[in-house]
Amino acid sequence: MKFIIKREELLPALQIVNGVIERRQTLPILSNLLLSAKQHSLTLAGTDMEVELVTEIQQETGVEGETTVPARKLLDICRALPDEAEIKISINNDKVQLTSGKSRFTLSTLPVQEYPLVEELETVVEFEISQRTFKSLLDRTAFAMAQQDVRYYLNGLLLEIDGEKLRTVATDGHRLALCDTEQETDVGEKVQVIIPRKGVLELIRLFQDKEENIKVQISTNHIRISWADLRFTSKLIDGKFPDYTRVIPEEGQDPITADRELLRQSLTRASILSNEKYRGVRILLEDNKLRALAHNPEQEEAEEELEVAYKGADMEIGFNVSYLLDALGIIKTDNVVLTVSDPNSSCLILPENESQCKYVVMPMRL
Repeated sequence: MKFIIKREELLPALQIVNGVIERRQTLPILSNLLLSAKQHSLTLAGTDMEVELVTEIQQETGVEGETTVPARKLLDICRALPDEAEIKISINNDKVQLTSGKSRFTLSTLPVQEYPLVEELETVVEFEISQRTFKSLLDRTAFAMAQQDVRYYLNGLLLEIDGEKLRTVATDGHRLALCDTEQETDVGEKVQVIIPRKGVLELIRLFQDKEENIKVQISTNHIRISWADLRFTSKLIDGKFPDYTRVIPEEGQDPITADRELLRQSLTRASILSNEKYRGVRILLEDNKLRALAHNPEQEEAEEELEVAYKGADMEIGFNVSYLLDALGIIKTDNVVLTVSDPNSSCLILPENESQCKYVVMPMRL
């Protein structure tokens, strides 16, 4: 294998692939990336056995071949080289020789056949969707995913494909985020898959706000998404996602309509004096008025009052303020509509005049 490449062409590809390679690995081969030189292209692949990224650079190469090299070291070398540097890479006696100007580096390699890439998928579902739409679905729901929960199926995001609709749902058991989009797909019956947390965060990092279409393929164990010169593959979480429809409250008779930004600012101020561990805030609802009360073990107190549109009964209910703020931070409409039927019921938060997304926050005892 032998080729010459500009630093500006190689560096972005290395940064993409390094995103999935963990610093601490149980298998030495997983610290490496797979480098494949073909006649007209150079392919870089990285994996942590859960998520895999493959990117291709259109590049004329001198001698074809493939090898594996330490991913982090190769990235650091490229970063440290000057702008517009020309890099020569070749293999010599199971070592990779990298030369640029008067700099020379020799990197160790590991056998290519040990590199654990995912083979071709037996596709069950396949469809195309714009990158912008898919990114929006992930952005609006991913924050509610659980993190290292013993209920492993919550440590990811549900992707539901249902003929004319695509839906993402995430929950950690205390709050839930759901978002829909219209999308024609050729599925006979509803398909549900759970994408692991790392895969979701990686996609959010990679996606750009573009109308360019991406191709989504789903098999029994994997999801693969391809666009431009990139191919992302992730294992799916093997488990059954809970029936989320049962925890979404109906839109009530006496909704609370509030200015989203004013409500967010009020809750942010009140949260400063909430208990650092439990983050509890007491919400008091009165005629056209919402009050937020917080206190902590040091006997400090905060009170915020906000004018809202509300005509229901007086009510007092406790919430984890972080969950409310997360939902209000994701919603983009000027006003939000909140529905709470009684002090023991979950709060349904909706963007005003927008039915695509729903957010649910469970109450807490204070």
